[in-house]
Amino acid sequence: MPGKILIVDTIATNRIMLKVKLSSAFYDVLQAADVAEALAVAGREVPDLVIAALDLPGGGAAGVACAFAADPRVHLIPILAVGCAADAASRIAALKAGVQDVMTKPVDDALLLSRVRSLIRAYHATSEWRMREDTSQALGLAEESAGFVPAGRCTLVSVDAGHAKASLHRLRPLMSGALNWAKPGEALLETPGGEMPETFVLLQPRDPLESAAALRLICTLRANAGTRHAGVLVVQPEPDAVLGAHALDLGADDLMSDGFDAEELAIRVRALQRRKHTDAQLRATFRTGVRAAVQDPLTGLHNRRYAMHHLARIAKHAAQTGGVFAVMVADLDHFKNINDTYGHAAGDAVLQEVAHRLRDALRASDLVARIGGEEFMIVMPGTTPEDARQVAVRICNDISARPFDLPGKADPIAVTVSIGMALSSAARTAPDETIDTAAPMPANDLGPALLEQADKALYAAKMRGRNCVTLGRPAA
Repeated sequence: MPGKILIVDTIATNRIMLKVKLSSAFYDVLQAADVAEALAVAGREVPDLVIAALDLPGGGAAGVACAFAADPRVHLIPILAVGCAADAASRIAALKAGVQDVMTKPVDDALLLSRVRSLIRAYHATSEWRMREDTSQALGLAEESAGFVPAGRCTLVSVDAGHAKASLHRLRPLMSGALNWAKPGEALLETPGGEMPETFVLLQPRDPLESAAALRLICTLRANAGTRHAGVLVVQPEPDAVLGAHALDLGADDLMSDGFDAEELAIRVRALQRRKHTDAQLRATFRTGVRAAVQDPLTGLHNRRYAMHHLARIAKHAAQTGGVFAVMVADLDHFKNINDTYGHAAGDAVLQEVAHRLRDALRASDLVARIGGEEFMIVMPGTTPEDARQVAVRICNDISARPFDLPGKADPIAVTVSIGMALSSAARTAPDETIDTAAPMPANDLGPALLEQADKALYAAKMRGRNCVTLGRPAA
């Protein structure tokens, strides 16, 4: 099923007729006769959309919106109102109450289905991001989003400069955000502040052919990385169900079919900006959660989870291409003494500085990750044994040669590191540097085997007196 829709109407005949239209489009249809029943049904079934009669016992579509907004189980479900000859006042009252749109009977079937698809598509997109945010919060990776929605930037797009400027003049007293206009060919240019608008209002020309051509801008906006999440509202000078349905299916978020009305347009733009701001927060929260899942918060390096997956990919690629890579495990010497003597804040400062020096010593294609308390893993793809060894020695020398400053301490302290290294292909090493032997193995096992071998090499470096590099024999 493409979605579940709840029809709310006191008149059974209206419900049945609408159910037939929606069922033919393969929607699962639920029914309710009033606001109270609608809330009860929605609480059990959780529909993707509610289509409510504009007039109902207990408050009509506006009453449904208010009742749903107060119930956390269903407060995000979009509501579409359908009524007979809805005047501007009743339409604006419904929009202010939280209804997404008001359609006037007789409703064109194609336009109705396009509006339904548009609302359900937006609802599913937001719901998916909210589920990801809930997961991040459950894992302790995100915080609750702030309720404040800043005034956004809005651009009116029109081929008629006079009409656009007159519309701006009527809108400015009703909107607090930045408001400007542009011709269709200039809509993607950045605003003077260097940022793209959050919302575009497309003022359609009266000529049907020009209007159809103007709608191509929607495709351009959706294909552009800077505007693909922007709100798009299409304002028709007069009702045109075919072009309206086409605009919604192209990706427009909202449609005004009855011409320009400044108050209604301002309400719709604010609603779009709230939704787009919420979606942007949800995407940002998810990205923050992903970073937290793969990043060490103290040093900013990748963590063990990410490093192991990356090592597996490098090993697989090397097996397919015959490439060579090195794995190193670096461990700070006597790090516990630093924490015990100077405190954990000093230990944290040392780890952060070590991470900084490791990044500086490596190429952009190399990986450095913190995989334990004072233990780091380095993966160098496409390197020769000699180059890898030189890098390891340089890291070892760089850390030992420059003392570390500690917060609140006058004198810096000396820090050293021991490094164990393993190589993925045959390489000549001095007899005293060889500590282990392993037979060739599949690519799936190569990464973990090299890491284990590097660990053994690290242990050998500790046994040799620390502050040195020890190499293990290649695993394949």
